[in-house]
Amino acid sequence: MSENTTTQGARRVRAKRTRDSADRTQLQTILIRFARHRPAMISLVTLAIIILFAFLGPFFWTWDHTVHREIPSNLPPGGAHPLGTSGAGHDVLGQLMRGAQQTLKVAFTVSLLATAFGSLWGATAGYYGGRVDAFMMRVVDVFLIVPLLVAAAAIAGSAGAGATWSAVALIIAIFSWATIARVVRGVVLSLREQEFVEAARASGASAPWIIVRHLLPNAAGPIIVAATLLVAVAILAEAGMSFLGLGIQLPDISLGQMIGSARTAVATRPWLFYPPGVLLVLICLTINFIGDGLRDALDPRQTRVRR
Repeated sequence: MSENTTTQGARRVRAKRTRDSADRTQLQTILIRFARHRPAMISLVTLAIIILFAFLGPFFWTWDHTVHREIPSNLPPGGAHPLGTSGAGHDVLGQLMRGAQQTLKVAFTVSLLATAFGSLWGATAGYYGGRVDAFMMRVVDVFLIVPLLVAAAAIAGSAGAGATWSAVALIIAIFSWATIARVVRGVVLSLREQEFVEAARASGASAPWIIVRHLLPNAAGPIIVAATLLVAVAILAEAGMSFLGLGIQLPDISLGQMIGSARTAVATRPWLFYPPGVLLVLICLTINFIGDGLRDALDPRQTRVRR
């Protein structure tokens, strides 16, 4: 009798879970899967704190990122300057806020521009196929084989366009869209023969409408994951350019520029080097964990969720 009761109880529990799963929308299922991915949730909270620190912190802090004559030079952390001061009279905490702000602005702008253009390019190539696909993918191959940092630094150096964060973001975006284009093209190749696309063609919908209205929304999962990971790529590219002196220029500042300026003072004034370095690594780690969580949550083949 007890075994039958236990079996019936287990069946009721499974039936309830099945009903609950059936009642959920796709968005709710994705959010639940993402919420149960602990590293991704911790990273999301951490990234939110960093964004608040970068964009709201300057409104509550006494010193900005510029030189102040009243600030003593080369003070170690403590007192009125928790992260110390530089030799020129900068408050390192004020610099860190501004540097994180500019680095994040570059990263999110690159992700937005490269994702939009790369998604349209890849979806167009995958939908038309044939010679159009072959030509468009050869263009993608050219951008893929060119090292991002080398190409971006070369353009910034020759054009002198590294003075503002927007110019740096545009340069990096030009060489960052190809990976997303290839990902979206592969997804669209598997979607273009689906019944909903055939129905759209039969109803007289134009190719641009099918691409934008039907194909891209159904490729949203891989696009979102690729766009998230592109944020980390853009952060590292901007840091590399600024480290080489080809990124954001003084009097503005970025995390990469702070690291480059302090590379000779690691042993004597470590408070100038380690705060921007640790923050840069932390941002990239959180972005990668969030990308992992989104990939698991958006995977239609995912049947289990992490606990």
